[in-house]
Amino acid sequence: MDRRELLRNAAALAAASALKTAAAQSNEADSILFPGFDTERVTTSGAEINCVIGGEGPPLLLLHGAPQSHASWFACAPELARNYTVVAADLRGYGDSSKPEDGENHYNHSKRAMALDQVEVMQHFGFERFRAVGHDRGGRVMRRMALDHPERVEKLAVLDIVPAHYLYNEGLTKEFVNAYFHWFLYVRPAPFPENIIAEQMASRQRSRPHPVVAAEYARTFSNPATIHAMCEDYRASASIDLEFDEADMHRKIECPVLALWSAQGTMGRRYDVLATWRMRATNVTGKAMPGGHSFHETHSEETLAEIMPFLAA
Repeated sequence: MDRRELLRNAAALAAASALKTAAAQSNEADSILFPGFDTERVTTSGAEINCVIGGEGPPLLLLHGAPQSHASWFACAPELARNYTVVAADLRGYGDSSKPEDGENHYNHSKRAMALDQVEVMQHFGFERFRAVGHDRGGRVMRRMALDHPERVEKLAVLDIVPAHYLYNEGLTKEFVNAYFHWFLYVRPAPFPENIIAEQMASRQRSRPHPVVAAEYARTFSNPATIHAMCEDYRASASIDLEFDEADMHRKIECPVLALWSAQGTMGRRYDVLATWRMRATNVTGKAMPGGHSFHETHSEETLAEIMPFLAA
């Protein structure tokens, strides 16, 4: 065995050891945040998706935002599991899911590719049709899912977003740019934004409302591949995702949609959230919520009070 092969083998062993350590840390956090849930890793046609599953009843998929992971649903998932079989998953590139190569025009981090992952995750568990709730980037993935796979999504709740196509083409105000400056930073070519994010991420995650959640976010975003994947997600949003949206401007989401948004946030202050969603979906209800952008973490009782009647109706 020559020196080059020895180095390759050593690198492979180190990577395998790191994966085992990450898996152990993830399982320990899941046991605290999602009592009674099982941690699973599902191989899809394009990625390996990390998730937790628990509860009984009709299937419900929960997706997180950025820079987060499935851990963001710690305050809602156990209560939802009283009535639903809940799957809370890491988007590809995030958390402990795999980090695919970028692909042509950022396709491998497009909302279309991410949505297909989650459809295949639900198929893996035997669910052909399901309810869906998505916060931030997860809501954007689910909006694409409801267009690409309308037969799969029975009901859709989106938290603190309006469609990105509207924001880029009609909603681009000075206040939006100031509040969402990271949208325009993250799309810059690598590694410029990745280097900036790596320096800032640790301090950002210490402010989370639950210490285990804060530790999980800090752990997963200490991985440079996760930071790069998040930037690729935003780069896709500003490129190939807009192309897919342009091709679908004649279509609307057909399933019922619940739109909830932060009363304190930019979406509610600057946009008519319901009117904007009604341009892109046929049946939309919703309201402003207390708390900031991640109100499902900080105001879970109020969030559940809106989500649960919508899902059950």
